[in-house]
Amino acid sequence: MLLAVHGGAGERKPDKNALKKLSESLASGYTILRNSGTAVDAVIESIMVLENSGIFNAGAGGNLQFDGVRRLDASIMEGKKLRAGSVIGIEGIRNPIKVAQLIMDSPHVTLTHIGAKKIADKNNLDLLPEPDKKSLEKLRKTKKKERKLVNIFKQYFSTVGAVALDMYGNLAAGASTGGIPAMLPGRVGDTPIIGAGIYAENSAGAIACSGIGENIIRLSLAKEICMNLKNMTPYKAAMLSLRRLSKIGGEAGVIVINKKGQFAIIHTTKYMASGYAHKKSIVVKEGFKRILPVF
Repeated sequence: MLLAVHGGAGERKPDKNALKKLSESLASGYTILRNSGTAVDAVIESIMVLENSGIFNAGAGGNLQFDGVRRLDASIMEGKKLRAGSVIGIEGIRNPIKVAQLIMDSPHVTLTHIGAKKIADKNNLDLLPEPDKKSLEKLRKTKKKERKLVNIFKQYFSTVGAVALDMYGNLAAGASTGGIPAMLPGRVGDTPIIGAGIYAENSAGAIACSGIGENIIRLSLAKEICMNLKNMTPYKAAMLSLRRLSKIGGEAGVIVINKKGQFAIIHTTKYMASGYAHKKSIVVKEGFKRILPVF
């Protein structure tokens, strides 16, 4: 059994509170695995801890878009039957990862905000509070400072994600995000795109990504790494794809587990707050193995 989580890859050093919350996320999720729970439930629980914290760019801490509204994306996938669910641009819901899980259990794979909100309301999911003064002031400063959208893309990569292998040999991957700061309403990154931001298949592995979403989508990064896992180690599979990503101008970080329980946490960015839980050990760092981009 193994669980790995991340709090986003980027150039800003994560603080102690972020690392502490990642440890709590791992402890909470791994408790589910230790008590014979499923990989999906462990991933959901780990991500919900991060969404609820208000520390990360997900759930209660999600970035505000230019109009001052949080529109959140999330996805979940299990590796046994390749069931997947994702939500795009949902408003007012604290835990979009739970909405993604509900969608996975429906006949659909992806729903946008209107249909997804109806499902969330029907299941009485927790609501988001209104943006506080601190969030609104951050939005104002971001608008003033970042006059070119390209600058925002280069500086901020924020997503939370998790991958897990349970005692039954089943894999799962999930992710949740508020997008980039002050982004244009309607922009969609890699997080809710199955095969780009996440992918899981029991015959190969499970992957969750964080980085420049547009380039991750172009490469279908998570699916590519997963396919490479069929004849490569997690480290080699991730390294190969990240170098390919850098050649098209992308930067990212990934957490990867294969079907044997081997794993890798690799990033091209300076930092990637992340960690893993295995047996009685929980390890969290501000960054793991960095691969320098090859442009």
